[in-house]
Amino acid sequence: MKTRNIILIALSCLLAACQPDERDMDKPCIIDYGNATCPADCETFNLSDTIHFCYRFTDNEELGNYNIEIHNNFDHHTHSTSAADCEQEAEKTPVNPWHYNKDFSIPGGNNDYTARIDIPIPADADPGDYHFMTRLTDAAGWQQLRSVAIRLM
Repeated sequence: MKTRNIILIALSCLLAACQPDERDMDKPCIIDYGNATCPADCETFNLSDTIHFCYRFTDNEELGNYNIEIHNNFDHHTHSTSAADCEQEAEKTPVNPWHYNKDFSIPGGNNDYTARIDIPIPADADPGDYHFMTRLTDAAGWQQLRSVAIRLM
């Protein structure tokens, strides 16, 4: 009887292990939105203007949320998500750098979503080179990162 129970338990475990894994294993995608894509690599904005953020997000299952972060690149660091080679100003020490970091929700059940957000640029921010980073997370927790170089004047 004991041997039979052990065999049944072992067979149950084996059958459970052979079931297909139906978890979402794919990262979401951040896609340019044609001519409306904003910001684009090497794009220049004036202080006190507005960045009209526009990108398309997709996922094989369901999108979750996204985050936008903008920070200075006065030290010429990189995030290695873009092939563009933008001309940079000389390195400098920040005095009043702009830093923006905000999370946004995507309505549940979407696997395709166009994100449009207006982001005002402070008039008193240090001009210069900045990184505009978009982090997209799907409902399963997978994340995609896109970083573009922009300049404030």
